[in-house]
Amino acid sequence: MNKNHIELIASELHIKDWQVEHAVTLFQDGATIPFVSRYRKEATGSLDEVQLAAVKSLWNSYEELDKRKSAILRSIEDQEKLTPELRAVIENCWQMNKLEDLYLPYRPKRKTRASIARSKGLEPLAQALLGLPEQNCLEMAQGYLGEEVESVEDALSGARDIIAETVSENATLRQKVRYIYQRSGVLASMVQKGKEEEGIKYRNYFDYSENISSMAPHRLLALLRANNEGIVSLGLKPHPDTMPLAEMEKMFMGNRKGSSTMHGPSSSVWQMEQALSDAYRRLIHPSIENEVLNYYKDKADRESIKVFSENLRQLLLAPPLGQKRVMAIDPGFRTGCKVVCLSAQGDLLHNDTIYPHPPQNERATAMRKVSQMTEAYKIEVIAVGNGTAGRETEQFLKKIAFPHKIQIFSVSEDGASVYSASQAGREEFPDYDVTVRGAVSIGRRLMDPLAELVKIDPKSLGIGQYQHDVNQTLLKESLDQTVEFCVNHVGVNLNTASLRLLTYVSGLGPGLARNIVEYRQENGPFSSRQTLKKVSRLGEKAFEQCAGFLRIPGATDILDNTGVHPESYPLVRRMAADLGVTVEQLIEKEELRRKIDLSVYITPVTGIPTLRDIMTELDKQGRDPRAVIKVWEFDESISSIEDLREGMVLPGIVSNVTNFGAFVNIGIKQDGLVHVSQMGEKYVHDPLQVVKLHQHVMVKVLKIDLERSRIQLRLERS
Repeated sequence: MNKNHIELIASELHIKDWQVEHAVTLFQDGATIPFVSRYRKEATGSLDEVQLAAVKSLWNSYEELDKRKSAILRSIEDQEKLTPELRAVIENCWQMNKLEDLYLPYRPKRKTRASIARSKGLEPLAQALLGLPEQNCLEMAQGYLGEEVESVEDALSGARDIIAETVSENATLRQKVRYIYQRSGVLASMVQKGKEEEGIKYRNYFDYSENISSMAPHRLLALLRANNEGIVSLGLKPHPDTMPLAEMEKMFMGNRKGSSTMHGPSSSVWQMEQALSDAYRRLIHPSIENEVLNYYKDKADRESIKVFSENLRQLLLAPPLGQKRVMAIDPGFRTGCKVVCLSAQGDLLHNDTIYPHPPQNERATAMRKVSQMTEAYKIEVIAVGNGTAGRETEQFLKKIAFPHKIQIFSVSEDGASVYSASQAGREEFPDYDVTVRGAVSIGRRLMDPLAELVKIDPKSLGIGQYQHDVNQTLLKESLDQTVEFCVNHVGVNLNTASLRLLTYVSGLGPGLARNIVEYRQENGPFSSRQTLKKVSRLGEKAFEQCAGFLRIPGATDILDNTGVHPESYPLVRRMAADLGVTVEQLIEKEELRRKIDLSVYITPVTGIPTLRDIMTELDKQGRDPRAVIKVWEFDESISSIEDLREGMVLPGIVSNVTNFGAFVNIGIKQDGLVHVSQMGEKYVHDPLQVVKLHQHVMVKVLKIDLERSRIQLRLERS
């Protein structure tokens, strides 16, 4: 294990070396982030999921850096150019861009202007211009004329090409220029000729410039998208107050320029000026411009992905309705409303189509059908998709005289159509069409958002921004980690969980998840966690990683329906025995648990953090950690953007959170935007610190743009 890596990670994350070392050791032994954060707190000093993910990511990055160092050292050694000094510099380099700078002079190249000049024997002339004091270059170049070099200008031009490439490969210079661009580079955009109408949504960027170091991530991503679509051209240049070329002249010419007595092409100073200008314009600027743009693009990607992941976390951990008999409706006008009735376990009992809206307007028939279905299937709750005709369908339902009280919930439809056409949807309901599957998904996501939404690609859930523009590998990695965290935080019912849900349980994955489902189908429900060991290919390591996150309601051992890990069962039984009671009695009676002195049960591997977690699990045995769901109603007088008036204060639900604000659903087709500047009296840096996805809020209408269908809102105190 590389000690340098450990020290660097600890320093960057502001944690202890031993915490990094222990976490990495556990990861190398096959442990997952959820398992380590939950069941190995003593080993890592209680690092949470975010810290552990950062440790793992940085460790992998430094491992890749080491591999790159080894490849570079081999390459330079093969060229017989590796000196002890150069080896030491490379081995002590901890940044990839600096490492590549060091390798640049030795990197095998295709034919370049400089390599052609070198093949003509002009390297000594270039070195003379670089190192010698002022002299007549025209006379010096005469000595290089021959069959391949026909004129003095050819000789000097070739020498300048060599100088330009040599200068552009200087690691110290590249670092200085990179710093100038990163600190004070100005990114400017200009609309492409004839693209004004096509790119109207980017009109704010038709003539725009800003210091890239202070540019908001969402603005940079918007500019890059406009550039990729051919609407605007982009360019990054240093601020006029900074002069990279002057830095180059100072570095490679010293005071030669001021002391020169010669002028024009005969002067070595003039030749150097031309070479340095060419090096900057042709080689350094394009390279550093691209590199710095990628650097800030990566930062913007990570910031956007962070917001996306937090939105996904809040969405997946949204309050569940629980096991109730649900009628789910996927509303529509022309094609009608698809209705499904689900059991308390989410099984499809019945499906039908009603036409309560124009053009059919079969309102009476629709009312009769809904009443009959609610009575026949003992419906307790109705879930209505929030898409087209959603508000109208809710209003229709409220006019039905149900025989018993029925709650009506508006449910996001985002991703329902994706699920209905997916392989998972086809496997679950092979005999039904996509409209039935979509309605089932709407009902199930009300019952348990986590269990249903894991079946859908997060990018289809309507909660991200620029998700197709950011680094897709990083995005998938972050979203997968978020889903994994949520699934393991809540826990999974081993006997009812879908294949997709089981896939995200710590230590399982698609293969073992499928084997669990097949075992369940062949042998019936699991009666204990220990039975998991009978599942094909599920060995001791996988059992260790997954067991604590799988729940079995009604299991023979009551601890199998808690978050207590099987490795701690003997400890809990000892606690009960010391009190002279059963484990069941210990869980049932809080006064018994209060008598326990945790310090008595500390061991070399089990400390106070784990003991406290055990007591917490005994306190809430089988309880869902998510909040309780609430009914929310929009203002019934508002059904379209035309009904809005400036100054109105309306109830709404946060539908998406971005770097620049939050979008709020106020019950119409268009969501309104609460900009960060309208979130409070004080400056808001992070909207996620003020609002959360699906939070119920009150907002004031500030401005209505009917032409562009845009609504500006202000967050009001609830």
